[in-house]
Amino acid sequence: MDEIRSPILSIPGINYRMGAMIIAEIGDFNRFSSPDKILAYAGLSPSTYQSGQLDGCYSHMEKRGSRYLRYALFNATKFVCIWDNQFSAYLAKKRSEGKHYNVAISHAAKKLVRVIYQLEKSGQLYHRAA
Repeated sequence: MDEIRSPILSIPGINYRMGAMIIAEIGDFNRFSSPDKILAYAGLSPSTYQSGQLDGCYSHMEKRGSRYLRYALFNATKFVCIWDNQFSAYLAKKRSEGKHYNVAISHAAKKLVRVIYQLEKSGQLYHRAA
């Protein structure tokens, strides 16, 4: 296996396997103009339900797109939340708001995608906040 040279491996909790899965599923980051488009590609964007005058009050995850990318992001997020203080604090904040664990993980996964997108675009390594 060739060596992976990606700044996302500097994020604590993302190992070579998950990093390789994420990079392989996303491919070229230049295909996406924003991290929201990667979220939609992974099926992590919220769906909307409208029918006439009825608006759905609870939006669910779409689950369209790459299920392998969604799997890799969810599993990587669980480990990043363990190893990184910023992500663990964010997960604790979402849990204190009354969100279910899986819903809170999906919020943290969205944050992780935004961080990964920024790291890949800038080429910088991830720095933990003290």
